[in-house]
Amino acid sequence: MNRDSISLKSYEELFCTQEQRDDDKREKIHEIALTELHPFKNHPFHVEENDELRELAKSIADHGVVTPGIVRTRPDGGYELISGHRRKTASELAGLSTMPVVIRELDDDAATIIMVDSNQQRENLLPSEKAFSYKMKLEAMKHQGKSTSCQVGTKFRTDVAIAESTDESARTIQRYIRLTYLIPDLLKLVDEKSISMSPAVELSYLPKKQQEILLDCCRMQQCTPSLSQAVRLKVLHQTGKLTEPELIKIMSEQKANQKDKLTFRADKFAAYFPKGYTAEQMENSVLQMLSERQRKLKRDREEER
Repeated sequence: MNRDSISLKSYEELFCTQEQRDDDKREKIHEIALTELHPFKNHPFHVEENDELRELAKSIADHGVVTPGIVRTRPDGGYELISGHRRKTASELAGLSTMPVVIRELDDDAATIIMVDSNQQRENLLPSEKAFSYKMKLEAMKHQGKSTSCQVGTKFRTDVAIAESTDESARTIQRYIRLTYLIPDLLKLVDEKSISMSPAVELSYLPKKQQEILLDCCRMQQCTPSLSQAVRLKVLHQTGKLTEPELIKIMSEQKANQKDKLTFRADKFAAYFPKGYTAEQMENSVLQMLSERQRKLKRDREEER
């Protein structure tokens, strides 16, 4: 027998119980200083200090962080948050100095997939958040080689795999990813619901320079492109016929839902009405006065005849 092949058990292995060995394999929860927790690189989800976050902060102040975050060690020191960005911010608002986390050793692709999946459960995600998170997960899955594996004799599609873990179809995921090709200010209009999803997808095929010209038109004319206009712009670009004058001409077309609107600020008229008048009461009074003035002008014209 080769002596080199003989493996002697250590003292700990000889006298350690199976329960202790199993416990050693379980993930441990660590209390880590908030200053040691750093955001995930290019984290696509926004953490805003709104009522929902303040409620979470109050809950954490009363009961602590119920679900630990997930982190991995950083080469530069400290830990990179994979899951738990909102919990960390809420913990800061609650006045805590540490947060419970589970430390995992993960490569970039595995960490990205966990980060996206853990945040996709949130409600009211913005289109931009879905767009960049889906794109990040898609690229991570491709890096892992899943895009070249076979499934029932056909090429495995990563967008289909992503769809299986969400309520979205593969087609919808593709459309969201198209939004990442929009310039930031146009994508912001999508988040603000000024531009709908369908025209936004069509506009994503325009080069950045043409998107910038389009954005200037939107600001100057206080309008946004309809689906019909967006499709025409895309077709003209694809056929090499989209010039700046043509783009401006299309965006200058008036749409039924973008006719001039006349609005008044209630505070500018408050001095002319009894105290406590609502904006609706002011509006009704102004309309009534205008109606009476119109009738008086009509009578005057009739008398002049």
